[in-house]
Amino acid sequence: QLPFVESGGGLVQPGGSLRLSCAASISTFYYYSVGWFRQAPGLDYEGVSCITSDGRTYYADSVKGRFTISRDNAKDTMYLQMNDLKPEDTAVYYCAAVMTSACPQLGGKIGSWGQGTQVTVSS
Repeated sequence: QLPFVESGGGLVQPGGSLRLSCAASISTFYYYSVGWFRQAPGLDYEGVSCITSDGRTYYADSVKGRFTISRDNAKDTMYLQMNDLKPEDTAVYYCAAVMTSACPQLGGKIGSWGQGTQVTVSS
C-alpha cells in the first residue's frame, strides 16, 4: 500500500482552472510511476493522466491540451494542472501509483484508493 493524499479540489466555473496535488508519504516516491484517476457520479473510475518515474506523460483524449501532469520528486508530490474546465470534468479525483507498463493505457493502479478530492465544475 502506498499512501497518497489528494488536495486542491473545489467548485469552479466552466473555463476555470484548478491545481490538484498528490502528496506521498514515502521516500521512494521518485521510483514509481503515478497517475490521476477520476470517478464521476454513477460511473466507473477513469484514468486521466499518468507520469512515469523518468517524466514521460500520458493523457486521456478528453483532457489532452487542457490538463498538465507534473511531479516534484524532491517534495514527493505530483500535480495536475487543470485548465479550461468543463462540467464533464466534475468528479472525485484520485492519485495512485501505477505499473509503468500500464501508464500509457492510464491503468495499472497499485494499492487502494485514497480519499480523493472533489472537483465540481458548474456555473
